[in-house]
Amino acid sequence: MLHYALVFFVVALIAAVLGFGGLAASAAGIAKILFVVFLIMAAVSFLVGLLRR
Repeated sequence: MLHYALVFFVVALIAAVLGFGGLAASAAGIAKILFVVFLIMAAVSFLVGLLRR
């Protein structure tokens, strides 16, 4: 999940440098969503790991 967030972030950076504002904004939005999903899944996994001990 984090890998895809980083890929979309790099795509957003390249699109912004080349002047594609709409594409850059879309890719940045997707990257933000994927990063938040990654954080939630990491927190849940951490808590489940603590509870199973």
